[in-house]
This record gives sequence, C-alpha cells and structure tokens, in this order.
Amino acid sequence: MHTLFRPFKTGIALLSFLLAVSLCAWGTAVAQAAERQALTSKPIKVKPNKKKKGPKVLVGKAFGHSAQVKALAAELAQQRGLPKAWVQQQIARARLLPQVQQMILPAPSPAAKNWGAYRARFLEPKRIQAGLAFWQAHADDLSRAEKTYGVPARYIVGILGVETYFGQHQGQFKVLDALVTLSLAFPSEHRQAEERRQFFKSELGYHLQQRFKDPSLTNPLGSYAGASGWPQFMPSSIAKFAVDFDQDGHVNLGKSAADAIGSVAHYFQAYGWQSGMPTHFEVNVQASESDLNALLAPDIVPSWSATHLSEKKIGLSEQGRQFTGSLALVELNNGGEPSSFVAGTDNFFVVTRYNRSSYYALAVIELGEAIDKAMSH
Repeated sequence: MHTLFRPFKTGIALLSFLLAVSLCAWGTAVAQAAERQALTSKPIKVKPNKKKKGPKVLVGKAFGHSAQVKALAAELAQQRGLPKAWVQQQIARARLLPQVQQMILPAPSPAAKNWGAYRARFLEPKRIQAGLAFWQAHADDLSRAEKTYGVPARYIVGILGVETYFGQHQGQFKVLDALVTLSLAFPSEHRQAEERRQFFKSELGYHLQQRFKDPSLTNPLGSYAGASGWPQFMPSSIAKFAVDFDQDGHVNLGKSAADAIGSVAHYFQAYGWQSGMPTHFEVNVQASESDLNALLAPDIVPSWSATHLSEKKIGLSEQGRQFTGSLALVELNNGGEPSSFVAGTDNFFVVTRYNRSSYYALAVIELGEAIDKAMSH
C-alpha cells in the first residue's frame, strides 16, 4: 500500500503482526532445495497461485440520498471540480462494509513483534520464484524504470512482491465502498476518529476525480483502507506518483505491470531516493543500555554519523565505517530472542515512506535482493 496512509494492519501485504505466522524452517533441507531451485539459471515458469477465497465480504445497504450523503457530495464536488449530481449518485450507490469498520480499529492487544517470523512470511522460496518469473517477464520495463528514476529494479520488485505477490492479491473490497464507509461511518470509538474520517474524505475525493476522468475505473478492488493496484497506492498517491509507464494513454495500476513498475520507482524518487547509496549496514551492538536507548530514540530517522555509532560501541562493517551520510540504528525484535539491529541510511528511510515500519522495509529490501541474486545465477 503505497501510500501516504498505511494502517499498521494492511489487508494485502499482511503486515500486521497480529497474524499468527508459523515459523518456517528456513534452514531445513526442503527449504534449501526450493531455494536452490529458485536460483537456477534457467527461466522459471511459475504457475499462478490458485486464488484462495478470502472471508466473504459482508455488504450492507446502499448509503442512498441521505442528507449526510448530499452534504458530502456537495463538499467533494466543490473541492475536486466535479458535477455535484454525479458525485452524489456515486456516493449514494456505495454500500456500507461492516468488516472495514472492524478492520480499521486498532488491535486490542497487539502481538509481540517477531522479525524472524515476519521475514519468513515474505522470503519464502515460492515468492522468490514468482519474483524471478516476474523480473524475467518485465526486465525491459524494470531496466527502463531504473534508468529513468535511479531506483534499482530489485527494490521495485521487492515492493510488488511484498504488497500483492506480484499483482496476484490486490484486495477484495470495492474501493468506492471502502472509502465511503470510512468517510461516512468511521467507527467513533477510534481515538483519532475525526482525523481519520477527514483523511478518508480526502482520499474519496481523489478517487472520484480519477473515476470521472477515466470511466473505465468503475469498481476497482483494493484493501479495506482503499489502496489498490499492484503497488497498493491510495488515491492521493495515484494522483501524485502514478505514471503511464506503458504510454498507452491511461494509468492503470491494477492491470498494467509497466505502470506499476514506473509508479513505484517514481514514488521512491519523489521521496528522495539517492542513486548508488546502500540501504543499510549490518551492525554488532555492544553499547551500554543508556547509550543504546539514546541511539534508538530517533527510530528510523537517520541521525548519527558512523563515527558516533562506533564511539558508542556499535560495530559497523568496513563499508559502514566509511559511509559519510547519516545513519539510524534500527532495532527489530525477535519475540523472546535477542533483537536484530541494522544501521539504516537515508535510502532505508525512503523505503519506510511506503510503510512506516522497519520490518516492512527490511522485508522489501531482502526479498528484492534474494530475487536479484536468483537473476544473476
């Protein structure tokens, strides 16, 4: 979900730590054999996963031409320069989605974060094979995007692999229904209900504007929060970052892999991606508890020099010690096991602009690098 707003529990990328992810035996002989198969030099034809039917979407009544609908239609029509009657008709036809109302609420008791389990969910042999097949099929577009925007193909592929399994799982909710539900019937018990409601009203305005401009976007499916397409962009991100990379006169992130590829690269570039800069460095943490707490305080925001980290007994690789930019010391919890740490650069921070999670960013990076390694064998 590219996006300017990414709820912690995304429906498509399965980013919620609430999911009981079974710990895969990544080091087992079976997994190793599958990984070796993924790294073969021969092109791999991957059969699309059989689409598993998700939970049945419960659909309530249409919102109709209520006073609330008329007021929202008038507001959005004025903001977006759209015909009021058309906007009202679209909103009135939208249907209440009770599941969306539940899914947008914070979890009552979040599960402990576990990087090992989270990583295993995405760095699985089948996903790497699917990524290899995707790269082979769209090599020209990936190369062109890298040249145009300076973003390595491996990270574009990593985003699409984590977000929608390379377009296979784009969501089950009608975007219009989801956005109208969250604009007119946002759960009042949410502690940021009014702020979130206003956000979704704005996203609904963008979505209606896009539908009016391109009538072919009748009923796209997406996440419960209204993100859609291969890269899971919110409507505002579609407006700002989506590009017609296949040059067919239309931007279609749900059907055009080329548009998705170019749009992800453009998104990274817009958020300050620096060509040639690494994303992170491995570290060996020997710092005192007080120093460690101070170094972790800025979270994913690069704030420290390599020299400062070294002085605080954060051991960097030779490449890391020579790095002249700012670094963030990033901690990834492993359940009851010792935490993992990396030193993130400004480019690591750019990946978190897609989803403000260090776990997400590192999964994208490592998945992309694993697929890149498969391409080179």
